Amino acid sequence: MDLSTLKEQAQSLLTTEPHLRIKNVADKLGVSERDLVQAECCGVRSVFLGTQFREIFRRLGELGHVMALTRNPWCVHEKQGNYEKISVGKAPVGLVLGADIDLRLFLSNWQTVWAVSQDSRHSIQFFDKAGVAIHKVYLTEKTNNEAFHQLIADFTSSELVPPLEDITVHHQYTSQAPSELRDEWLSMQDTHDFFPLLQKWNIHRLTALASAGNDLAQKLENPTSIIEKILTHTANTRLPIMCFVGNPHLIQIHTGPIQKLLRTGPWFNVLDPTFNLHLNTNDIASAWVVNKPSQDGWVTSLELYEKGGEMIAQFFGARKPGNPELPEWRQLMLSICSKPLKSD
Repeated sequence: MDLSTLKEQAQSLLTTEPHLRIKNVADKLGVSERDLVQAECCGVRSVFLGTQFREIFRRLGELGHVMALTRNPWCVHEKQGNYEKISVGKAPVGLVLGADIDLRLFLSNWQTVWAVSQDSRHSIQFFDKAGVAIHKVYLTEKTNNEAFHQLIADFTSSELVPPLEDITVHHQYTSQAPSELRDEWLSMQDTHDFFPLLQKWNIHRLTALASAGNDLAQKLENPTSIIEKILTHTANTRLPIMCFVGNPHLIQIHTGPIQKLLRTGPWFNVLDPTFNLHLNTNDIASAWVVNKPSQDGWVTSLELYEKGGEMIAQFFGARKPGNPELPEWRQLMLSICSKPLKSD
């Protein structure tokens, strides 16, 4: 479909459904969000910044105070702050370890970057090879606008926009967890050892949780009410948490207390000054309390999954390596478990 035809179709759709967001328009038209940005649909004005995503990302700190947005189909995570301690090189994995903006990057399928203006909001947006939005960086009232315009000037590209690719990965996991899984789980020294363990045995994360034993992973009843209960409790008690939301290319993390909660239809929202979370609770198919050993003691998380087995979001008590888990968080996780968790 050529860009002018796409723009006409998008405008026709918005005439009948004027409140649709650009991602919803893309889904309804069966195109990528990048297609709509390139065609300048939905009130968008865009500038193609090329494919030097690493170089552009390393300069995000120049913008000063911004809002970082990462989403998956079921949850949106928005965090205000500065990009600090950016480590993005030639390696396929990168980091941002700022006081407020905390990211884990998986760069293998990143591709294009665009400067986007829509409804007086300005942003830098990163897309994967399939045209799916990975990460968006929005200007705020405190942003260095001169640095933003300089970034656009330095990277505005006349090269052809690369064609979209199908990067869908169809995993063929083993159907059962091995008998050794539990022993290797119990021997972990760091919570980050868990993903390599799944890779070693080629098992889906949910298969591992279901096979480990109730003292290591428990599936909870009524997941929608559970997550609302947990977030309400942490807000009321000012218990600091960590909230991880990601997609295949990037994980964004909030660390700290939350305060203002609001339900809007299926969406349960955190609406704090520097952190917003929008969670579609209708999409939660299961919730698990997961218990992992580490050098700092046991670490528990609350994990939410959609019906296809993809993780929606993950919650911990706030902690840093070298520090034990917050006792208040541990007690909160124990309170929603029907059976004891391993603690020796």
